[in-house]
Amino acid sequence: MRKKLLLINPANELRQGFTNDDSTRFMPIGLGIVAALTPNHWEVELIDESYERFSFRFADLVAFTGFTANAPRAYKIASVYREKGIHTVMGGIHASLATDEVAEYVDTVFTGEAEGAWQGLIADFEAGKIKKLYDGGNVDIHSVPHVRRDIYTYPYVYDLVSTSRGCPLGCEFCSVTQLCGKTYRERKVEDILDELEETTRPLIFFVDDNFIQNTKRSHERAISLFRGMVERKLNKFWVCQATVNFAENEEVLHWARKSGCMMVFVGVEAENEEALKDVRKNLNLKRGVQSYEQTFRKAHKHGIGILAFMIFGMESDKKEDLFARRDYILRSSLDAYQCAIMTPLPGTVLFERVKARNQIVLNNYPDDWQQYDCHAATIDTASMDHADIDRSMYEIWLSLYNKKTIRKKMFRTLWNTRSFRTAYWAYAANHNYGRMFLERFIQTDKECLNSRLEWVGKKRSMYLKLTDALLWVFYQTAWKKILKRVSGNKA
Repeated sequence: MRKKLLLINPANELRQGFTNDDSTRFMPIGLGIVAALTPNHWEVELIDESYERFSFRFADLVAFTGFTANAPRAYKIASVYREKGIHTVMGGIHASLATDEVAEYVDTVFTGEAEGAWQGLIADFEAGKIKKLYDGGNVDIHSVPHVRRDIYTYPYVYDLVSTSRGCPLGCEFCSVTQLCGKTYRERKVEDILDELEETTRPLIFFVDDNFIQNTKRSHERAISLFRGMVERKLNKFWVCQATVNFAENEEVLHWARKSGCMMVFVGVEAENEEALKDVRKNLNLKRGVQSYEQTFRKAHKHGIGILAFMIFGMESDKKEDLFARRDYILRSSLDAYQCAIMTPLPGTVLFERVKARNQIVLNNYPDDWQQYDCHAATIDTASMDHADIDRSMYEIWLSLYNKKTIRKKMFRTLWNTRSFRTAYWAYAANHNYGRMFLERFIQTDKECLNSRLEWVGKKRSMYLKLTDALLWVFYQTAWKKILKRVSGNKA
């Protein structure tokens, strides 16, 4: 008899976060790999709570993925199946780094990378001898299968593709090195191009944590990939994650843009050296914060936007440092910005350090994991307590993500890149991050927040009215066509 595997991507019940908009609801790529590794005689189905709330469906085996912030939701759904005697498995980054906790809520914990042990798990389940723990470790990158995309029946805007694993940087707040190791493992270019040809959506998000290494060989590989995308006429628009060295090679930038690169998500983190030392951001320290603008200008020259990851509430940060970071964002030529509160994720060097110092305030686990989405202050620092950080971030987010600010940024991007499409992508990114900010505070201070935003909205100068007109024209043409293509390619 054919067996059924149910894959579940849970959503944080406390806050929507990236699930607030179709353009930021990303397909769970890890579950697509699990599906590809599952034997053909199994039926595989996906429930993604980014799009639909869980309701019970029968399965022989239920497998969850999960980040720290949505782990409590996974536990809740797992309890439904365990009560019915249906075996549950949980993998992903939280399961890999908080294994003992996860083992209390599911029948089997899967740590490490799926390719290393998933097929063995399935064989053991079929034989009636499934174990409580499987460790996939770090695998040979050439054993990674193409993502099985037929399970993605929801209207995702982006297809996700991975070209490498691992990161040698070892930033203190990041869990990637703990999960995927320090060795940078690269897939073959031709294999990546073959998988890109299997994608059906016009937008691609390369999910590598560090898309291009700072070596000549890595630059040559990137150029080969981008040229291959052009030669195969893939006609995709794409974004990726990279370090500040992304813009060092002009030829890389040329072919990146020619192959469809719109924006690069760059780990800037902070504009002062003391804050970078707090988290061992050695690459940025080595290059120097004064080099940031040069990096941005090089990308802009090729029409590529910069989406910066900025962190507030580091150990050395005082209140004035938080607002200085905001002012840096406002005056810099950054096009878009994701502004997070420093959050100690389990398994990281940061978590162990602040835990040893008794600095963690939100520590009622697992319930408090829901707060670990980088939108809430979870620790006290040497200079500020968590309440001070939260209050400051209310003002900072409001000034960064109001309509006037993000439209000014859009015009500056248009001027710097000479690309209306890039400018609109920057505007859309800032708009979505603003919606996350709204959702974070609207529950606790709805009246005050609405009045502040209304005041901002009433100050409608001529350039704001012009922006509205331009945005409407663009929406009615290029962007609307993209969304139409997405809705017509759900598989």
